[in-house]
Amino acid sequence: MLHHVEIWVPDLDRATASFGWLLKALGYTVVQSWSNGRSWRLGATYLVFEQSKALTADHHDRCRPGLNHLAFHIDGPDTVEALVSEALQHGWCLMFPDRHPHAGAEHVYAAYLENEDGFEVELVAISESEAD
Repeated sequence: MLHHVEIWVPDLDRATASFGWLLKALGYTVVQSWSNGRSWRLGATYLVFEQSKALTADHHDRCRPGLNHLAFHIDGPDTVEALVSEALQHGWCLMFPDRHPHAGAEHVYAAYLENEDGFEVELVAISESEAD
């Protein structure tokens, strides 16, 4: 089981606005808050977003070695679409709109979002077979 993921961000306020909204919508709660970071927890796993003084760039490039994206289970296609609609008000844009909602594969209902700092999330609808 994954314990935690720490992601360094160039601007904590922007990360809190985009990721904070999404994580809250997915059921995560803030468990730590300090001047340069925030942690959100769901169950035993938590995510940390930190604006470190040791950063060597001011923008995330998902195509470089390292984190490409985070993927989250979502309770069905209707919830995916509701989150996509609301995400646009929180600093996210829909990636691959011409192939949405099957950009990953025809049998997978998902949305790919990118925020202003170049971080990508995938919202994957749980299929009926996965829910059992």
